[in-house]
Amino acid sequence: MTDTYRNIPSLSERYRPYFRIGAAVNAKSLNTHRDLLVTHFNSVTAENEMKWEEIHPEQDRYEFAKADALVNFAREHGMFVRGHTLVWHNQTPAAVFLDDLGQTATAAVVERRLEEHVATVLGRYHNDIGCWDVVNEAVVDAGTGFLRDSRWLQTLGDDYIAKAFRIAHQAAPDALLFYNDYNETKPDKSERIYKLVAGLLDEGVPIHGIGMQGHWMLDDPALDEIERAIDRYASLGVRLHITELDVSVYGNVHGTGGQSQEVLPYDDELAKRLAKRYRSLFSLLRARKDVIESVTFWGVADDDTWRDNFPVRGRKDWPLLFDVNHGPKQAFWSVVEF
Repeated sequence: MTDTYRNIPSLSERYRPYFRIGAAVNAKSLNTHRDLLVTHFNSVTAENEMKWEEIHPEQDRYEFAKADALVNFAREHGMFVRGHTLVWHNQTPAAVFLDDLGQTATAAVVERRLEEHVATVLGRYHNDIGCWDVVNEAVVDAGTGFLRDSRWLQTLGDDYIAKAFRIAHQAAPDALLFYNDYNETKPDKSERIYKLVAGLLDEGVPIHGIGMQGHWMLDDPALDEIERAIDRYASLGVRLHITELDVSVYGNVHGTGGQSQEVLPYDDELAKRLAKRYRSLFSLLRARKDVIESVTFWGVADDDTWRDNFPVRGRKDWPLLFDVNHGPKQAFWSVVEF
């Protein structure tokens, strides 16, 4: 271990009395960020390697090498693994919804493909993956609608979410099954998520938790908005995970704003603002340790974050606790010193 990591408290050890600390990883970062991962995290999530188009790119072909590498890494280092994700409107091959003639496949065909996919993937990892984001981002953000008009909805109908959870439970009866979404604190969206999960529970669907992604900003959402959402979801009696935490120094990437072309320099002032925000967020999360059992960052350090170039190409962001050289930022110290 290099001097960069000496005499620095372990983030995951510091939070062991509260909740697991995770990071989204990829095939590259398992190597390039290995020291940070081993020192500071006790949970990992595949950033992309377990999404349908990566692990099952063609109907008769699976690609397990990258997902296997992640699972083996976690096993070697005693880490919890969150599976991500089974049913999503993105990163699912179009062929899943087409027949052999290139026409829209029947509901029976698509459901059979979903069953086969879930049985194969969850069957392979049932001893290693403790929970899965079964359905990802299925409700609309705003307006009068409820469920996103995805190919899943169009093909399988309104009950495709319940079907997905039942299929996953049959394939891995011991796994914890989650619904995962963004903008999860916004009043309209949070009520849709609440309504969805409450309805599934009323139907006896095996759903065990809600994943709050946590793609937040320096000033938004407000702490009381986050707190209300946590308490609202917790009232359902389900587990809560913060699944994709990062704090952009720009505006909301999932709504209005966030389109400024200006690249903010990561100066002392910005470092202080980010540290203050993280201190407030983790103070709230610690206070809700009775309902929050996992907090996962979407990335490990600022040299490898999806926030770069999205939604503005060429724009650098600084959303994580470790800098581009893998050193602890002021935000790191604001989280571990309390």
